[in-house]
Amino acid sequence: METQGEPQGGITVRRALELPVLRSGLPEVVAGADRLHRTVRWVHAGEVPNIASLLKGGELLLTTGMGLGTRPAEQRAFVRRLADRGISALVVELGPRFSRLPSTVVDTARAAGLPLVQLRREVPFVSVTEEIHTEIVNGHYALLRRAEEVHRRCTEVLLGGGGVPQVLRILADFAANPVFLETADGELLYAAGSGSGRAGADPLQVWEGLRGAREVRASPPAGTVLVDVPGGGRGVAAVRARLVLPAVGSPLLTVHRMAAERAAGLLAVVLMQARQEEELAARGRGDFLTDLAEGRITAADAPAQAKVLGFRPGTGPLLPIVMRLSLSSGTWAPLAHTLLEELSAMGSPVLLGVRPVEGRVPLLVGLRSEAERPAVADRVAAALRAGVERAGLERAGAHPPVVVAGRAGGWAAVSAGLRHAAETATAAQGLTDRPWYDAHRLDTELLLWRLREDPDLAAFVERAIGPLREHDAASRPALLPTLETYLAHAGRKAETARELHLNRQTLYNRLARIADLLGTDLDDPQTVLALSLALRARRHLP
Repeated sequence: METQGEPQGGITVRRALELPVLRSGLPEVVAGADRLHRTVRWVHAGEVPNIASLLKGGELLLTTGMGLGTRPAEQRAFVRRLADRGISALVVELGPRFSRLPSTVVDTARAAGLPLVQLRREVPFVSVTEEIHTEIVNGHYALLRRAEEVHRRCTEVLLGGGGVPQVLRILADFAANPVFLETADGELLYAAGSGSGRAGADPLQVWEGLRGAREVRASPPAGTVLVDVPGGGRGVAAVRARLVLPAVGSPLLTVHRMAAERAAGLLAVVLMQARQEEELAARGRGDFLTDLAEGRITAADAPAQAKVLGFRPGTGPLLPIVMRLSLSSGTWAPLAHTLLEELSAMGSPVLLGVRPVEGRVPLLVGLRSEAERPAVADRVAAALRAGVERAGLERAGAHPPVVVAGRAGGWAAVSAGLRHAAETATAAQGLTDRPWYDAHRLDTELLLWRLREDPDLAAFVERAIGPLREHDAASRPALLPTLETYLAHAGRKAETARELHLNRQTLYNRLARIADLLGTDLDDPQTVLALSLALRARRHLP
């Protein structure tokens, strides 16, 4: 297969003819002018009739024609054998043997698609060899430098706390094609798209097509680069994973394979140290769910892409759920493992992903009907919390995990449902702990969270409870907790006193003091509403 553009570890025939030493021979292309993009891997000079048997392919052959023979049949056989061997071009220097190339040689080269060049002036073949070989070596060095630059960037990302996804994205951008990391037996671990690749080439859609092609032909499409990620063992353990680079938008070149081989070495170390395969697969699913939530994947494309990731729900509605928690970067691998184990025991189809940067665990659950939403949400929340506990991630004093369920519906509603649940999970941090929250019952909380940077919200909080905050900063007992408990119990004084462990008279005195400081009536419904909103908004202010 011939490739256009950058030569695969050499220079093109066209570039060779432009070099000073060959240009001084007044080269004339007499056949195969449309094949000058062929790669010159090496240069060879020879005059024997059986020269083709001494070549490997990719050579630019220099000759004066002494081995061509005198009869047309010999000349045709000579050219055909060279074409069959796969040399890049035949360069014949005119002189004592030929003053002009025989038509038999020209016609045979043209029929075989072999570039044929005649030199009208004598040139020293040793100088041609030296100059082209120097150009080839320089080209190899340039390729090495480009591949090493990718290796350097990947290393810096890993040293800076990044992981396999960031390495794959660097490689995908460099190759201008999607990059996939799969297990040794062909299961997808992670798909990375290229920011500069073909528009609309979604990585999961590419993977589905690639997998289908491999199933039909038992091999990847032509032009695909496969690089093994070593596993450090023998036999089946010798390969830990595999990098797959399909040529979707632009051809893959030698430098892309070189960069992939260097990246594979880094990935081998990372995977062996952290056993990251399960986490990588979960990150890939998390990326899909995030793209779906943010509208980068349409409802029409989502089912097929979810199927690639192993999610095959029935015809019932889908329930979006998001868990929010704070974890260090090194703890997501055991969490992904325990969460998958806990959820697999439920018996419902589940697509679980992780998003370490945002501290989120998004998932979709297949329901049989809308009626089972509360029961399934209960089971999922219990499984998620059990997974966090089993992973040893519950710490004293830390906020417990926040689990939020969105509205169930079809694929068209899932995008908004996931986005709503994710934002609400962030806004709900710090609320009274519950097994799970209904996203639509926290819309007021979400609105206040979205307005957290608005100076009008800060001014509202200051007007409503500013005097109490000033009091609590300078005096004891603090009065804000009393107000919060009073409002939480809807103004029922007996319940408020019981929770605060106060006698009624002490509570009455505190409430009177609060009313006096705020200059308001705590029995007025509008005042109670304003104070409730101000106390809730206070949690979200910077």
